[in-house]
Amino acid sequence: MPDDAAEEARLTDVFNPAPGTMPVAPTRHEIAAWILAAAVLVGILVLHLLPALLAGLLVYQLTHVLAARLPLGAITNERRKLAAVALLVAIVVLLVSGAIFGGLAFFRSDQGSLTVLLGKMAEIIEGTRDRLPGWLADKLPGSSGEIHEAASHWLREHATEVQTLGKEAGHAFAHLLIGIVIGALAALRDARAPEQMGPLAAALAVRARRFAEAFRSIVFAQIKISAVNTTFTGLYLIAVLPLLGIHLPLAKTLIAVTFVAGLIPVLGNLISNSVIVIVSLSHSLEAAAASLAFLVVIHKLEYFLNARIVAKAWELLVAMLAMEAIFGVPGVVAAPIYYAYLKAELVDQGLI
Repeated sequence: MPDDAAEEARLTDVFNPAPGTMPVAPTRHEIAAWILAAAVLVGILVLHLLPALLAGLLVYQLTHVLAARLPLGAITNERRKLAAVALLVAIVVLLVSGAIFGGLAFFRSDQGSLTVLLGKMAEIIEGTRDRLPGWLADKLPGSSGEIHEAASHWLREHATEVQTLGKEAGHAFAHLLIGIVIGALAALRDARAPEQMGPLAAALAVRARRFAEAFRSIVFAQIKISAVNTTFTGLYLIAVLPLLGIHLPLAKTLIAVTFVAGLIPVLGNLISNSVIVIVSLSHSLEAAAASLAFLVVIHKLEYFLNARIVAKAWELLVAMLAMEAIFGVPGVVAAPIYYAYLKAELVDQGLI
């Protein structure tokens, strides 16, 4: 297991190379590795294997982060070190699995049901049309009947996709579990003495490590940002507003949506903010305006917390827009990580 200093040094070298560093011309093995890496990354999206990739990388990186903070480097006996890392991997797998099952259970419960939230939002929109400015009210559905009709029309157009949703969800869940196992095995492999590799295998290993570093740079930073935003949003919903005599419905669901949506850079904030503002309309137009103002101020913190993310907001938006057009929703999720990896490769070659 690499120590924390080595991990940070690698991230710095990849994403912030020293000025004047001249890249070495790529070998044929590196070119072949780039082609294979591109084919694998596209194949992951085409074959709907993104949940497995993300789950595996999360387990792998969490194991590395925790191992770097424990005195595992002092263990010289390979078997003892492998046993210690195996115990650490088991703990990480249990934590990740528990978080996944807990999240699924919450959103399927009555308190966290997304269906209930969407239904409540439809009722709020219908009930607050008279209090909204004319230009805004004209853009909203006229009644809950129109909302249900629009939903029915969408379901008729996407009947095939809806029918296969349960089957695809089952496959995604199975892929998730397989990804966790693969990530755990990869972390255990790193605890062993390094093996000799051929030139192509070595070049592929560099690509894999660089992609894992892009994942760590994007996802871990975004988790911190989402956690901070969710904490302040939660305090606002369950502490500040009740003190003012405002009690919004489904507050726990709103907090959970804020965290999950916040894991998507830039776009996630727009989703969670829109949901909270619409639910705030259930009390008054003033409460909705206050919620919007509060959320805008809170999300300004992201400019300071975003320092370790390797792309600017407009770059991520362009990447997500392009990936969504090609691969749909999975493309939006994968875009920040894929873009960070591509940028790292281009920086390493001195092209940008």
